[in-house]
Amino acid sequence: MNAPTTFDLDRQSRSPVHHDIIVRDRRFARDGAATRRWWLNGDPVGTAWFNALSATFPRGEAYFIESVKAFRDGASPKLTAEIRAFVRQEINHTREHIVFNKLAASAGYDIQFIDQRVEEMLALTKGRPQVLNLAATMALEHFTAMLGQELLANPAHLKGADGDLGDLWRWHSAEEIEHKGVAYDTWLHATRGWGRFRRWRIKSIMMLIVTCRFIAHRTADVAELLAQDGLTGAKWKWKIAAYLLWKPGFLRRIIPQWLAFFMPGFHPWNHDDRALIGMYEGDFSDALMPAA
Repeated sequence: MNAPTTFDLDRQSRSPVHHDIIVRDRRFARDGAATRRWWLNGDPVGTAWFNALSATFPRGEAYFIESVKAFRDGASPKLTAEIRAFVRQEINHTREHIVFNKLAASAGYDIQFIDQRVEEMLALTKGRPQVLNLAATMALEHFTAMLGQELLANPAHLKGADGDLGDLWRWHSAEEIEHKGVAYDTWLHATRGWGRFRRWRIKSIMMLIVTCRFIAHRTADVAELLAQDGLTGAKWKWKIAAYLLWKPGFLRRIIPQWLAFFMPGFHPWNHDDRALIGMYEGDFSDALMPAA
């Protein structure tokens, strides 16, 4: 059972007291070591899942940064510092996933269709109220935090990854957990004049929209990447479902955290999983660089 989480009295930031967001400036896949086309333990489905996720990150994380920065005016010093560290972490994630995506392309995969879809989806956000972009970012950041928690808590997801590609995902996961409250606290700051029901209604609707699109698009992306390997038909659709819902079961395992998002009084730090960050830091303490 998690120990009770103590929150700062500065209510614009509800991250735990003495919790810092650390920028770890790490680089991966730079040693020229060869990786297999199916780099994740020779598993085409697992490889396709992570390749599909990575392909969304460069544009997606740029969108997250701009959505959060749009509401930094008037934020408390603590939240302002957290936003600054969040931005630096996300910039580093983008850089490393660009490298990862080039590896996927070098292995023979065409992932441009995923990037194009993300670009088209982001084009639909142009001109709409910025607070809705922040709401979408808050929901998607909850997804990335759930992903990070699951990857660090259950090593089976990355077992057998080639080279340091597993380390890339563990690094990304630790930082997603670490900054998981920033977009949400920025949302609370941006909607401070709203009633509680209005805030809950908008964030809940947005999470439902984000969830439907996330699952539909990522599973379609995985199916397309498998098709590039000649793996098509009902058998492989079943394998995708089994991978996500049974073993290792990423989507099944995050259901409790996903449901928690809709509960009154929800905050990402109600679930205190800093121990997972500590486990990561124990392995990579020499890579830590405190945020300015």
